[in-house]
Amino acid sequence: MLDISFIRQNAQLVRQACLDKQMDPSVVDSLLAVDEKRRGVLQEVEKLRAASNANADAIKLQVHGGNKPDPELVAAGKEVKAQLKEVEPRFSEIDAEFTKLQYYIPNVPAQDVPIGKDESGNVVVRTVGKIPTLDFEPKQHHEVLQNLGLLDLKRAVQIGGFRSYFLKGDGLLLEQAILKFALDTLVKAGFTPMSVPIMVNAEAMWGTGYLPWGEEDHYKTQDNQILAGTSEVALTAYHQNETLAEKDLPIMLTGISPCYRREIGSYGKDTQGIVRVHAFNKVEQVVLTVADEEVTRTWHEKMVGYSEQLLQDLELPYQVLLMCTGDMGAGQRKKYDIETWFPAQQKYRETHSASYFNDFQARRLNMKYQTKDGSTKFVYTLNNTMAATPRLLAGIVENYQQADGSIAVPKVLQPYLGKAVISNSN
Repeated sequence: MLDISFIRQNAQLVRQACLDKQMDPSVVDSLLAVDEKRRGVLQEVEKLRAASNANADAIKLQVHGGNKPDPELVAAGKEVKAQLKEVEPRFSEIDAEFTKLQYYIPNVPAQDVPIGKDESGNVVVRTVGKIPTLDFEPKQHHEVLQNLGLLDLKRAVQIGGFRSYFLKGDGLLLEQAILKFALDTLVKAGFTPMSVPIMVNAEAMWGTGYLPWGEEDHYKTQDNQILAGTSEVALTAYHQNETLAEKDLPIMLTGISPCYRREIGSYGKDTQGIVRVHAFNKVEQVVLTVADEEVTRTWHEKMVGYSEQLLQDLELPYQVLLMCTGDMGAGQRKKYDIETWFPAQQKYRETHSASYFNDFQARRLNMKYQTKDGSTKFVYTLNNTMAATPRLLAGIVENYQQADGSIAVPKVLQPYLGKAVISNSN
């Protein structure tokens, strides 16, 4: 959510942000029209409330002086109250519309974000690692796993439907090793590890900006709770409606949780394998920091660095992309994606996503902090994937497959798995 004062003073900038993010800019004009009407009615309400208070004070003075209330004052007080009963509901109605429209205004992209309509406008920032040269024809991850008896898609689809999967034996253990290594890495960096609610209330989804724009991509329960697509929702909302102390910032949280996405709009994409699934596991980074964009941008780069270090430790080739306006979320101010190399597909695939929001999420969540000088500001928020499986698992399997069909275990994961090679013989 943007400050209404900022929108009033920068209406054209916000309209352009809508256009750049492939959204309808008319919502800005609708908000400003309701805002003007709201301010007019609010002035009327405040004037009537002041008159009512003044009338009540005058009557109290007469009563305290031992006199009966002046009938004209009493009549005037009743008239003001009658007017308030008419105006206050009208204000409440307009105020509700005003708040609703505020939630539909996107964040303004940072100045260094490239303008583009879709993923074709993304810019490669850097490419890291050497693409492996294999002396055999690499198989796709699901073939390798299935040949080793570590993945069962046929039974999973019969039981759970399309995009379901069973990981078995060392397949599951390798996935858990990835998640544990990622979690351990962030804990060593000073992040507080947390389990999170998987089902969240709609307020948390609105607060983090996943609603209204991503409503179709989320599963709902019969109790109208939502299965979160990332622990970012719960972690970011953890301090909602609170005022923190500046001395406690930054707050660094990491969550490990199941995640759920309907994958609306991905019909026909990645129909084989376990790159695009409805349920997966993820280790997420969330940072709450002071209201300073330069500090936030430093944290943004640092959080991307944690993910890059993970991939470097796993010895996986990857590239970092700066996302264009048309390929980033409505609430994001700047976003990087990290794509890991998949040898069998001969292309990089997205495995990580890092974003910062300034106070966009914090305003929606009413999440503030008291500065050292005693003033109150909204915190700035950031998030980034540390490890999402089975997608990262798929990338490891494709890069570490061997000619005999076995999978070499990355060195950093061997202590977790207790072996150097996964094969049919072990």
